[in-house]
Amino acid sequence: MAKLFLYFYVLVGLSSLFLTCRATVYTVGGTGGWDISTDLGSWVAGKTFNAGDTLSFQYSSLHSVNQVNKDGFDNCSATNALLSSRDGNTSIPLSSPGQKYFICGTLSHCLGGMKLKVNVNGNQTTSPAGSPLLPPEKAPSVQLPSTKNNGPLPTVPSTGFSHTARNSLSAACFSILGAILWNELV
Repeated sequence: MAKLFLYFYVLVGLSSLFLTCRATVYTVGGTGGWDISTDLGSWVAGKTFNAGDTLSFQYSSLHSVNQVNKDGFDNCSATNALLSSRDGNTSIPLSSPGQKYFICGTLSHCLGGMKLKVNVNGNQTTSPAGSPLLPPEKAPSVQLPSTKNNGPLPTVPSTGFSHTARNSLSAACFSILGAILWNELV
């Protein structure tokens, strides 16, 4: 019987550990996307970004996204960009804590407010199940057809969505617990 309780407590402990692993994908600008007409300051307000989350930039062919340092952000300069993309749909994982800076490479767009500063917390120490943290240069990117207008592309909700292993992990844990109990009782 003591063996049964030991299995149960180990299983509960492991479940608690795995259930905290999650990441959120944020579509920058919400339904407005990464665009000069989007109020990025309002969009970012109140959001909490953690290491392991991902920023999804969706934009037209008139724009680009550049990850820059603070100086590049303050001066709207993409000259020494850490990452640069023009594909219309760029996903950038937030793999480490600290301030992250993004600008549109078109100077007039950046000066007009098309820039984003994000504070990334280091709360999340692990990546979501099955999802290794990648440096920005290795970030996955999905290609979408280019649009000829300046309208935003369809997006997911701006509040982000969580990827969790909760349902499959819970099912696996209860299956293991059931098998252990069955073996102990039979």
